[in-house]
Amino acid sequence: MKGAAMTRKLFTLTLLLLAAPASAHVGHVGEYAGHDHWVAGAALGAALAVSIWGVLKGKKRKDQTEVEAQDDTEEETA
Repeated sequence: MKGAAMTRKLFTLTLLLLAAPASAHVGHVGEYAGHDHWVAGAALGAALAVSIWGVLKGKKRKDQTEVEAQDDTEEETA
């Protein structure tokens, strides 16, 4: 088990060191397509908005299933 943990740590460290040179800010992505920084910012904003919407939508579904489960247990005990 000790060898597997060490291998996992070494692999993770290697990946982190290889990814370090690619840490430029995301504004340069738009330059490759011939656009300014605002295009990348708008894309990130849209992605953030969609992800927040998905999280909120998922919470509503979870709350509804919890309420339905509570109703089912109340009916069984009555």
